[in-house]
Amino acid sequence: MHKVSIKPQWTISDAEGQDLPVKVLELLRQVHDHGSLSGACKASGASYRHAWNLIRQGEQQIDAPLLKMERGKGSTLTPLGEKFVWAGHRITARLTPILETLASELEIEIGRVLAAGTETIRVHASHGFAIEKLLASLQKDNVSVERKYVSSQEAAASLHQGNCDLAGFHLPIGDLEARAYHHYTRWLNVRHSRIIHITTRRQGLMVAPGNPLKIYDVADLIRKDVRFVNRQNGSGTRFLLECLLSKEGIDSKRIAGFEQGEFTHAAVAAYVASGMADVGFGLETPARRFKLDFFPICSERYFLLCNDAFLAQPQLQAVLKILNDPEYKKAVNQLPGYDASRCGQIDTIPKAFPSYAAHKNF
Repeated sequence: MHKVSIKPQWTISDAEGQDLPVKVLELLRQVHDHGSLSGACKASGASYRHAWNLIRQGEQQIDAPLLKMERGKGSTLTPLGEKFVWAGHRITARLTPILETLASELEIEIGRVLAAGTETIRVHASHGFAIEKLLASLQKDNVSVERKYVSSQEAAASLHQGNCDLAGFHLPIGDLEARAYHHYTRWLNVRHSRIIHITTRRQGLMVAPGNPLKIYDVADLIRKDVRFVNRQNGSGTRFLLECLLSKEGIDSKRIAGFEQGEFTHAAVAAYVASGMADVGFGLETPARRFKLDFFPICSERYFLLCNDAFLAQPQLQAVLKILNDPEYKKAVNQLPGYDASRCGQIDTIPKAFPSYAAHKNF
């Protein structure tokens, strides 16, 4: 299958409309990643002199310093240089799932012309790092996939309406599970729905390194000195947070920034790491990647939902082959906060949620 790639790229223009070279922005990112200009040059193989000339060119164009010299530390980023780096991180984190969805749509349209009759598996899923790895593995195995990142609610509804073959969503483990389950029950068919386990994962609070504002639980979100960044309306993570707030008797209107929604966990982490918010709620993996402190609040299970009739289809067998591959499970287990011990297990709704076995819906 032919693969379409769409990569986010940004730049900034000076007063004359001249764009700052993308190479300058990339070099600043490498300085941030490696701690100094010399470290960036060593990692990339570029000459130190060439790198300095590139930075100076960018500083002249922007008319502001991007690097500063410190005795014993070498050259490091100025606050403006830092802002440029975090702008890139935020753009990538926010746009990547959207661009991947668009790329998938284009792949399918092109594929219909180039390979008529090829069976395609339609996956609509809440964005996450395990499902991201699964979709990448399917593409590597040349399985035709129509992937679309949507909210958990949209994914479940899409399967119910027949618009996809697999829906990826997540439910909390513990005393919030019942409320979350009943939130999705309108899109589930107790007799015919099947749950395919992928992973359990931790959700919690992402804060700046060292936790300077001493933010430890959801009750701290209502403090007047705390700026919060949320997930978008309809996302499973936002619904989970709303459940946690309700349990504690906290009115979300008291939280500064509650209506500020980002579309991915990585975008929330980048927002906090860039200093635009003090705390976000989301997964541990992006928090660690952006070197934030993380305080776990609850664990949840991430599933694929399908209809029982789809279990015999060869496309699903390709999915199950990957989910039961020890290398895939190892890769998921290496994600901070993830546990793939039940990965690939298929359950009915009553078996997946045994605490509801006596419920009238069953």
